[in-house]
Amino acid sequence: MNTAIDNLLRILDLEPLERNLFRGRSPQVGWQRVFGGQVIGQALVAASRTVVEDRHVHSLHGYFLRPGDPSVPIIYEVDRIRDGGSFTTRRVVAIQHGEAIFSMAASFQVVEEGLEHQLDMPDVPAPDDLPSEQELKDKFLSMAPENIRLYWERERPIEMRPVDMTHYFSKKPLPPQQYVWVRATGPLPDDERIHQCVLAYASDMTLLDTSLFPHGTSVFNPKIQAASLDHAMWFHRSFRADDWLLYATDSTSSSGSRGMNRGSLFTKDGVLIASTAQEGLIRLRKDG
Repeated sequence: MNTAIDNLLRILDLEPLERNLFRGRSPQVGWQRVFGGQVIGQALVAASRTVVEDRHVHSLHGYFLRPGDPSVPIIYEVDRIRDGGSFTTRRVVAIQHGEAIFSMAASFQVVEEGLEHQLDMPDVPAPDDLPSEQELKDKFLSMAPENIRLYWERERPIEMRPVDMTHYFSKKPLPPQQYVWVRATGPLPDDERIHQCVLAYASDMTLLDTSLFPHGTSVFNPKIQAASLDHAMWFHRSFRADDWLLYATDSTSSSGSRGMNRGSLFTKDGVLIASTAQEGLIRLRKDG
């Protein structure tokens, strides 16, 4: 199995401590704070472990409260708010050093049939028609700033193939839209909940960046203090996170040192499988 995927599955496999109480750990890769997608994914795992297997998550809403410390475990406490006839609701609080660092509400539903429609997928190049992540590294990394080079050189569980690389190398203001193909870098188990948790992990990637496109900068700019403030996600249809998914994002507004971003995730066949929304901090550093 791919080492990065194996590590991600280990990170998502929380240790049960007591009823409604779980412990998660972070990869020791030198990050100063815990990656937001990791906390979302682990919180969803914790919630899912308290829900009967015939119900799957259809929505989650979370708030990042404090930076996570990767050097110590994270405790996830689940509140079983409601078990209804069709829906189950859970609340999860992630705790470190005696304080909440993240809170999330998640709703699960039995499988039901009903009316269907969806947004059309944007017309973009297929992932096989784009350079692979390794090809991009070989071509561009030697010219990239050190912080960008270090980010891309790490072995990662999620491969990304951007449709357009302009924002990585240009300070030109761009339309607030971004298209990136994403997938797990190795095969995942045939368990729908694992695919949902892996996608929740990946959904925090690239989303906040989009609100910086109109300003000709990125989250790698040391003059920008960037952080996810909240995160919402809706799961519409079944999918595999180890198949290519198009992450189409846009930013509707930036104001008050915050950027608002939306995302849609499509299969290669154009099926809309999930939607996201996130507001993030994009503060100009006073010492910049």
